[in-house]
Amino acid sequence: MLDNSVLVLNKSWTPIAITTVKRSFSLVFQDHALIVHPHTYEMHNFESWLLDNSRAVAELADHPGWLRTASLLIRVPEVIVLGRYNGVPRRELVFSRRNIYRRDTFECQYCGCRPGLKHLSIDHVTPISRGGLTSWENCVVACIRCNTRKGNRTPDEASMPLRSRPGKPNWSDGVGYGERVPESWARFVKAS
Repeated sequence: MLDNSVLVLNKSWTPIAITTVKRSFSLVFQDHALIVHPHTYEMHNFESWLLDNSRAVAELADHPGWLRTASLLIRVPEVIVLGRYNGVPRRELVFSRRNIYRRDTFECQYCGCRPGLKHLSIDHVTPISRGGLTSWENCVVACIRCNTRKGNRTPDEASMPLRSRPGKPNWSDGVGYGERVPESWARFVKAS
């Protein structure tokens, strides 16, 4: 639960990052951020967040999205807003295995199956041995079965057309790749 994603907004309510619940509580405790209520968009410091939550505790005590301590039941924040920072950092998604999986929504780009992470691999559309690069434009998610079947051939040679053309995503497109974007984020980011 402490590793769940929390959307970070700058002072102007522009999305600038995604952090963890743990880090978001740290920012709130240090008075660097306020928690945004997911329905009313009211801003809360930690004390007012606990007070607001105390009204709903009786109904939602066993509902997911709540942290239980020895003496408190605390609703997990979904969005925080920074109090002082108003910049918009230049964002580029890092080229990584994880981000390729997220870009392709954990789905084989040849057959469309979603067999689970253990049965997925990264395929070079144009094989490295034939001059293909390890890049956003040449790497796709493939199930092990399709990757083996394609072998050292291009998709055309293997008669295995790609379901979508690979490309470099924008950071704003990357929000929520492969995940359900929380309803509270919809006002601030595009759903994937």
